[in-house]
Amino acid sequence: MRQPWRVAVVGGGIAGLAAAVRLRDRAPEGTEITVYEQSGALGGKLRTGALAGGPVEFGAESFLMRDPTGAESAAVVLARRLGLAEKIVHPTVGQAALVVDGGLRPIPGGTLVGVPGDLDQVATVARPAADADLDDGRPLVGPDADVSVGALVRSRFGDEVVDRLVDPMLGGVYAGRADDLSLVTTMPALARTARVEHTLVGAVRAAQAAAPRAPGAPVFGTLAGGLGTLVEAAVTASGATIRRDAAVREVTRTGTGWRLTVGPTRDPVSVDVDAVVLAVPARPAARLLGGPAPEAASAVGELDYASVALVTLALPQPPLPELSGFLVPSTEGLLIKAATFFTTKWGHLRRPDGLALVRASVGRYGEEAQLQRPDTDLAATVHRELSAVLDTPLPAPVDGHVQRWGGALPQYAPGHADRVAAARTALRAAQPTLVLAGAGYDGVGIPVCVRSGETAADEIITALGGSAR
Repeated sequence: MRQPWRVAVVGGGIAGLAAAVRLRDRAPEGTEITVYEQSGALGGKLRTGALAGGPVEFGAESFLMRDPTGAESAAVVLARRLGLAEKIVHPTVGQAALVVDGGLRPIPGGTLVGVPGDLDQVATVARPAADADLDDGRPLVGPDADVSVGALVRSRFGDEVVDRLVDPMLGGVYAGRADDLSLVTTMPALARTARVEHTLVGAVRAAQAAAPRAPGAPVFGTLAGGLGTLVEAAVTASGATIRRDAAVREVTRTGTGWRLTVGPTRDPVSVDVDAVVLAVPARPAARLLGGPAPEAASAVGELDYASVALVTLALPQPPLPELSGFLVPSTEGLLIKAATFFTTKWGHLRRPDGLALVRASVGRYGEEAQLQRPDTDLAATVHRELSAVLDTPLPAPVDGHVQRWGGALPQYAPGHADRVAAARTALRAAQPTLVLAGAGYDGVGIPVCVRSGETAADEIITALGGSAR
């Protein structure tokens, strides 16, 4: 009689949990799924906490509602699968601002992650270079090439567009810099049209036209009750055995599958399984791949990460503008790189006691030393900078929280997609029952992580030779 499959998911973030749910849904009945999470908390960068007696996100705040084809995003589809569709809510205020010369200016419309498709619309924030975006008779980017976003935009629109628009937009998402981030990985839609169009304005417009979206349809969503409900529901639906505080220290090949060495060095436990989903960041993944797949380990080991801190303050009735938040160019010299006015942006978070929740993101790639400050210092600096940007002395907070995410945000250097593809090709050729999943490889955002985990689960099912249910 055939024994049930045994699948280990290493990493209890949303990518690993999505993989576990997919395995439960599609793998043969009776499949044994175990999720190993090194920390005591599941969900990875999804973490709902409480501040001043109310819920607040200490990690990811929202998800995209649509994927690039216009269909529901993988996050929305998963929420439906988990019975959470009715809990999806949308921002009540969508307009955000940029800090320019110390003051707030609305983010111009008509841009693609800050890259303008109409140069006149960005004139209030940045002065595009005159006559630089000329048609020289060939596509902007070669068929197999990748460039940094900053290099491409600087060559066509000049420094101000990058420094005042593109860099803060990308910095708010990746905590990185436009000059270091891959066009192919961070802006895939623009990369596709740049391989055809001869001007950057033309490429932006073509990318915008190719992204179907119903007029007035919400772009972002979150869950009433917090994104932690998505984590909890995924754990339940997966039916997986959850091992918290369980560090997987080694993965080795056996005659029939894999042996995991789990737990402390002095008292390790060996676990045999048929397949493994590695849903962990690149550095621990490279360490685990070093024995069974050194070529893949080498490719993955080149990936780098940024650290950030999220400082959330509960303020008594401050005079906040009717904005969802603001982004800060690095040229402004502020510690804050982005701020969100939670209780303005999200109607479901507005409180009867009148408290306002404001969250600031602190830290860019290469500025990790700034994050060595004590929590009290970070919170005081954020409070002071918020007062300066808003041009009003904010009242003292009644509560606050500092969430540090060390090495949390992948930095996708040009050529990232090729390096990840090489790692996966090496794995499929030699070890098809060992697969990678997560933001470190496929891009940031909850939908991307969910899709990455589900794809990994599908590959495992195929590699084990079973028929999906």
